[in-house]
Amino acid sequence: MNMTAGVRLSLAGVALALLMGCSSVQHGWQASSAHYTGRPQEVERRAPELVTATGYAPISLQPGQTEQHRVLLAMRASKLRAYQELAAVVHGQYLYGTTQVNDMVMQNDRFRAAVSGIVRGARVVKSYPVQDDTYATILELDLSQVQRAWVVSER
Repeated sequence: MNMTAGVRLSLAGVALALLMGCSSVQHGWQASSAHYTGRPQEVERRAPELVTATGYAPISLQPGQTEQHRVLLAMRASKLRAYQELAAVVHGQYLYGTTQVNDMVMQNDRFRAAVSGIVRGARVVKSYPVQDDTYATILELDLSQVQRAWVVSER
């Protein structure tokens, strides 16, 4: 099969480009490996930015059948409430409000608040009973170590 001079020249150009590309990759690898010292690089540490949140839960209103079960449920509820407070600090709160006025007299005024987000790295500082009927949990979060999870939605 006979190849025209233009096709041969094009193939030669492609081959030359491929060889040059391999050459630059090889030089880049050699250059980067020449500076490798074998020691781990030092990472700049940021000062901790601690945020605390406290969650409270009533013991007597828990649905447990025994006092011990109600205490355990209050402990869990107070911890979850503290996580909700931390999520509000990290991600913010969504507020939705409506006001209804008839004949220049306010009839109804409502608002809702919602918190949504992921909190990682929080630690329990203290979990303790407050007086006789309330349980409290204090959580601490270092904001300099927070990894936020973002969900990208397709439109």
